[in-house]
Amino acid sequence: MAGPAAASPDPGSGPKAEPLTRAQTSEARSAIENGDIPGVDEVVHSDNISHLANIPKQALKGTNSDLAFQGKYAFAGNYDGFVVFDVSDPRNPKTVSQVLCPGAQNDVAVSGNLLILSTDSSRSDDSCNSTTQPASEKSSWEGVKVFDITDKRNPRYVAAVETACGSHTHTLVPDRKDVYVYVSSYSPSASFPDCQPPHDGISIVKVPRANPEKSAVVDFPVLFPDGGNPGDAGKPDMVPTTGCHDITVFPRLKLAAGACMGDGVLLDIADPAAPKVIDRVKDLENFSFWHSATFNERGNKVVFTDELGGGGAATCNAKVGPDRGADGIYDIVGKGKHRKLVFRSYFKIPRHQADTENCVAHNGSLIPVKGRDIMVQAWYQGGVSVWDFTDSDKPKEIGYFERGPLSADKPVGGGSWSAYYYNGYIYSNDMAKGFDVLKIDDRRTDSAERVRLHELNVQTQPDYR
Repeated sequence: MAGPAAASPDPGSGPKAEPLTRAQTSEARSAIENGDIPGVDEVVHSDNISHLANIPKQALKGTNSDLAFQGKYAFAGNYDGFVVFDVSDPRNPKTVSQVLCPGAQNDVAVSGNLLILSTDSSRSDDSCNSTTQPASEKSSWEGVKVFDITDKRNPRYVAAVETACGSHTHTLVPDRKDVYVYVSSYSPSASFPDCQPPHDGISIVKVPRANPEKSAVVDFPVLFPDGGNPGDAGKPDMVPTTGCHDITVFPRLKLAAGACMGDGVLLDIADPAAPKVIDRVKDLENFSFWHSATFNERGNKVVFTDELGGGGAATCNAKVGPDRGADGIYDIVGKGKHRKLVFRSYFKIPRHQADTENCVAHNGSLIPVKGRDIMVQAWYQGGVSVWDFTDSDKPKEIGYFERGPLSADKPVGGGSWSAYYYNGYIYSNDMAKGFDVLKIDDRRTDSAERVRLHELNVQTQPDYR
């Protein structure tokens, strides 16, 4: 049986987790004693948030990652595989199955009877019994795996597709007979036979619903023919573009937004097999690593996240400030191929965290509120934040949930990787503490209670209307 996969954060630049000085340790302890931050492992939340349930890690001990939903089930990625939960009673979720299949990050998405799993760590082969192996070896494998989840108690591994530079994340673009998978990956090297520079696009995998065993790469569109943002030697925080980290599609509007390391892009996906770039933006002042994207429901805004420090550093503090490691809110103006992304403001959680806590903007989703733009978002050890960006210039937090630091003495990685709203509840996959269920009770979000989905992959943004 394969051993656990090693967890590693995204290779963003900027602050890194390093041993703390005595002064920093003393400051963290003083902040806890003074009540400025919660105590170690202490659960705190705003009055409008309730913590309903937690399921600690069980057989899979790796880092918890992304989430997907279908009917009464939640699918939770883990660096060692994935877990299926029955959330028909959100106050008492049940574990249905645990699938051991190591291969970071194991981001997960579902469509019908198919589950797609991302592998972005070099493996000895494409099996679930693989072991780690250097990417410099030609025989090494990385890519996407396909499971049949007709029987949730016994998911069946049916196909694997190798992709250039692996699959850090992936995004589904469902079609009637097929599922197209946009595979995001990056960081090529001349020493990697299957991940050669330049690497300025995305792999597109076609998964036939009726015969997923025939899944294959059908194209590799180049999104950055000029190479993308080259970075700046004078600004070591800024990560050059060598691929994309994550893409969110909005099928109803035939749009996609790509978070691509040093660039943010708006894409036309009228032909899902041939996405075309409409606009590109950079933030040469404050963004380090363009990580993910979320449209508002009208499709006239995009929230991009900056994962300063790669998810492993303490960036939610006064030293880093409010504009770095934050969300960037962009309006989409114009029509058709002339649409542009226009920056409006930043949002960052207003609660400073200890220097022992990895904290930065991470994965979130819309809360489908009528007439307003509200989303829930994970901030690693900064917890879960609910915030309103209806006014693009003046975003504000309206609720939160978090735990105190895992340690007051040394940096320890953990916190919420993904926090998503699904059918009336917020689900969070905490890297260290397991699967959490939250409930928000607030007049500003009450209308979302009436929205019911059969399936949710957040990077395939649904038409909530």
